[in-house]
Amino acid sequence: MKLALVTDLHANREAVEAVLAHAQSQGAEQHAFLGDFVGYGADPGWVVDCVREHVSRGAFAVKGNHDAAAVMGPQPTMVSDAREVVAWTHEQLKPDQLDFLATLPLTAIDDTRLFVHANAFAPPEWAYIHARSDAVQSMQATACRITFCGHVHEPRLYHLATTGKVGEFAPVPDVVIPLSPQRQWLVIPGSAGQPRDNNPAACYAMFDTTRAELTFHRIPYDHDTAAAKVRAAGLPERLAQRLQDGG
Repeated sequence: MKLALVTDLHANREAVEAVLAHAQSQGAEQHAFLGDFVGYGADPGWVVDCVREHVSRGAFAVKGNHDAAAVMGPQPTMVSDAREVVAWTHEQLKPDQLDFLATLPLTAIDDTRLFVHANAFAPPEWAYIHARSDAVQSMQATACRITFCGHVHEPRLYHLATTGKVGEFAPVPDVVIPLSPQRQWLVIPGSAGQPRDNNPAACYAMFDTTRAELTFHRIPYDHDTAAAKVRAAGLPERLAQRLQDGG
């Protein structure tokens, strides 16, 4: 089975449409959405409805920090841009859309695979995986062989051997990576809706559960239209520019 892993959609309709179309062309049979469906972008309602439709057809979906904030309102720990967008997003969403976000689980497990937004060691605290030590802490916090998570907007892959040796690397798009059953793995597909590695192309990953093979993808999309929508909504200019330069 081919499983499409999509995270940090951030209310970016153009990016999500491009990613889902590419995943379909690659034979995706299942989807896992790893949180942050809203925030930063100008189409929160459309993205929430899109994810909700996929969930109704059997997709996995877990809650991200921006999803939680959209329900509860801006949080003091958020940067000013995020607080402004969260307040705006809350006003854009209908009650049933807010209810959907509110009832999302923090984690989901399928066989030996864990889906979570930020990490496995403290999902509700939204700590980032910035380094090998963070990745090890996350992998050691679960018995699952593979953890799929988001929150970090750049694609990354970590692995932990039974000897305790840790490896990490920045994956190359469209290169198939076999995931050895002798190791634990932590997969960060990168952001579909707001990449931050100086490449504006949307990110997602595909996992072939039968072959235990992982492939990262970068998908060009109409980021100029997405940015124009951000500006038209009166959201911070920096958010529109980030979509255009991937910075």
